[in-house]
Amino acid sequence: MEKASVRLGTPAGPRTLDALNVALVIPLQGPAGIFGPSCECCARLAAEEVNAESGVLGKELRLVLVDGGAPREQVATEIDALISGGVVDAVAGWHISAVREVVAPRIDGRVPYVYTALYEGGERSPGVFLTGETPNRQLRPALQWFAGELGIRRWTIVGDDYVWPRSSARAAHRYLRELGGEVCDEMYVPLGTKDFGQVLARVAASDCEAVLMLLIGDDAVLFNRAFTAAGLDRDHIRFSSLIEENVLLATGPENTRGLMTSAGYFEDLPTAYGLDFAAAYFRRFGPRAPVLNSLGESCYEGVRMLTELLRRAGTMDMDRIQATAEGLEYESPRGTVQIRDRHLKQRVFLAAADGLQWDVLQQLP
Repeated sequence: MEKASVRLGTPAGPRTLDALNVALVIPLQGPAGIFGPSCECCARLAAEEVNAESGVLGKELRLVLVDGGAPREQVATEIDALISGGVVDAVAGWHISAVREVVAPRIDGRVPYVYTALYEGGERSPGVFLTGETPNRQLRPALQWFAGELGIRRWTIVGDDYVWPRSSARAAHRYLRELGGEVCDEMYVPLGTKDFGQVLARVAASDCEAVLMLLIGDDAVLFNRAFTAAGLDRDHIRFSSLIEENVLLATGPENTRGLMTSAGYFEDLPTAYGLDFAAAYFRRFGPRAPVLNSLGESCYEGVRMLTELLRRAGTMDMDRIQATAEGLEYESPRGTVQIRDRHLKQRVFLAAADGLQWDVLQQLP
């Protein structure tokens, strides 16, 4: 059976009766724009699969692309207009927490909002469902592993200056105190920073053993290149909970020594659904497709979660969707996942960079 095509782009008017329109909010510009192509292709694949399964609530699922890399108030205004005008029935996608913070109140529980990015935790706005990893499952066990396996307890934190890095850093302080560790220094830079010279000088002077990178996309790329050029990769581990294959590719294999991450999805995870997902992705988009990665897969996850929520509820009624969500379990590229307190309960894995690929070391407890 030929799979249904996905329509991207804002429809000219209100939705038709045979369509369920979903605003796909992903970054197409700015430091996070590097993730956009992977996110779009993965979401497209999910929508095509859903439509091949007869759609959602008897309707074809259509994606309406919204640039989540635009100024955040602009993003929120566009989504508000799409909902108010009856153009979209739901919102999903990967975008930074600073965007989610203004988008969620503007949606205000009128339609389901599936936020797919790993994030700092604590989101409780009505109608918001979250597929991403949070620090207690991603950062805390990683720091425990570094302390137990490598004896690393002294960290310097380098992050972009917005809510996710700062909130994650506060969590890191708590976790390191539990481990008898310490934060030697802590620095934040504006999104889009090009020159990390002063930051790296402070890293070198800090007597730390490792760097917790809380940088986004292009910022992480430039930091990694400068880190190696300064010779800091010889004696320091770098760990980031937000780094994937696009960043590795742009960083270059010569600049990834001692670079590690944790995530709920890696292409090489040996789950049957995950292997099928990777095969379907490259069969659909070809060998020159945007790289497959955890952030792109999160958008696939978001479309699938939305589909499962609506199928279980049997309606677009928000009260019914929220009442029936708890405990919803289904198979995904991340394995068997379950919705708990509107978050996705999932496994998280630790991985080390091997050139331009991730070597998955183990599942984190």
